[in-house]
Amino acid sequence: MKRKQRENKSNNPKTKEYTIITYLFFLLFIGMTAYYVFFMFFRSENFINSPYNALQNLFAEHVVRGDIVSSDGETLATTKVDEDLNEHREYPHDEMFAHVIGYATNGKAGLENQMNFSLLRSHTFFVDRMINDFSNQKNDGDTVVSSLNYQLQKAAYYALDDADGAVIVMEPKTGRILAMVSKPDYNPNTIEKNWEKINEGTSSELVNRVTQGQYAPGSVFKIFTTVEFYRENLNGLKNYEFECNGSFTAGGKTIHCASNQSHGKENLEMSFANSCNASYANISLQLDPDAFQSTLDDMLFNKDLPIAFESNKSVVSISSQDGKNMIMDTAIGQGKTYVSPLHMAMIISALDNDGTVMRPYLVDKVTNKSGVTVRNYKPQKYKTIFSEDECELFHDYLDAVISHGTAKMFIGQSYDVYGKTGTAQVSDSTDQVNSWFVAYAQQKGYEDIAIAVVVEDSGKVGLTGTRVAKKIFDAYYK
Repeated sequence: MKRKQRENKSNNPKTKEYTIITYLFFLLFIGMTAYYVFFMFFRSENFINSPYNALQNLFAEHVVRGDIVSSDGETLATTKVDEDLNEHREYPHDEMFAHVIGYATNGKAGLENQMNFSLLRSHTFFVDRMINDFSNQKNDGDTVVSSLNYQLQKAAYYALDDADGAVIVMEPKTGRILAMVSKPDYNPNTIEKNWEKINEGTSSELVNRVTQGQYAPGSVFKIFTTVEFYRENLNGLKNYEFECNGSFTAGGKTIHCASNQSHGKENLEMSFANSCNASYANISLQLDPDAFQSTLDDMLFNKDLPIAFESNKSVVSISSQDGKNMIMDTAIGQGKTYVSPLHMAMIISALDNDGTVMRPYLVDKVTNKSGVTVRNYKPQKYKTIFSEDECELFHDYLDAVISHGTAKMFIGQSYDVYGKTGTAQVSDSTDQVNSWFVAYAQQKGYEDIAIAVVVEDSGKVGLTGTRVAKKIFDAYYK
């Protein structure tokens, strides 16, 4: 009888439901516990370090904001504390590092924003922290050691002179950013006092043109057009010939070479070296526009770039529905195409790094006040966008630009430069042009470096991207 009762009880539908619910809650509890452990050990710091997390500012009640220094030991941002314990953020080099270091007043920008949590954390020796806590004194915040090279940043800053524009220098094989300059700039020491004036201005001093600038690329875009032509004509590439008489007309539109110069008979390499608009307009009409768009998307257009910094997308749109006018304009870097200097630096770096794009980064490590490392940042691969054959092809083509093309000023240097010039018309209604130069350079005993330069209204200011780049290469290779 008892056995039957037990059997009846076990077969009771309500008992089965309670058992299932119990197991579900148990599994839910295990899952929540596992996620809590995962979050605390692997995700909590990233969450707290979000610039949108206002709770970070609570750390400032107990920690004096840490320093930001260059990779070669120069202080770029520090906190001064007076006798009355008032804190004041100081930037020893005024405008020179304005956009990359940023500011910590009236909001935050640059590394001050990106590394806010690290600057407000303290890994001071625990005994000292205990003493400070008991005596109601603040602890010293950690130090952010950036990847920036002071001497290279200084060279880039003064090379751009009084022109508006942008410069970025990075290591192709690691993604380390060595210099980042944007002009017009501002003085972060006086930004609080001048906040309203800066925001009422029309020259966008607060915009970091390296990462947020959206420029017509001009002839540096011919890198992408060449890639697409190469991929669609693997067998017939060496047979390409074009007779340049200074212009090319199709669909009622005429594309002119610079100064209407006639380049004569050219193959693809010479078309690239001479930056021949007429030849590239001809090439553009032989491409599959939809396949070209797919290639451009793969090369980081129309998507967020992999950098923990304020940045804008590079944009381009081309399809089989476009007329010949738009296709030709796009192929020579005009039309509705806009890129950032950061994007172009990543592209030229990939050509020097076996086709692989590295994630650009600005911080080498974080240390405590005594210099003990508490966190290291290491190079990370992002994606491969060029084949080995394409890298070899461009090594020759970029060299041709220097040896007998549009950037002969680098001939005879102690270092080797592989680059592409570009001149981009700002709009159809003005003669204003921007000067581009993207390149990588090599010399035995040095890490390779890559550079992207854009000089706004270059004709008016009398400065070109190549001249800016040369001063930076000279400073790096001494």
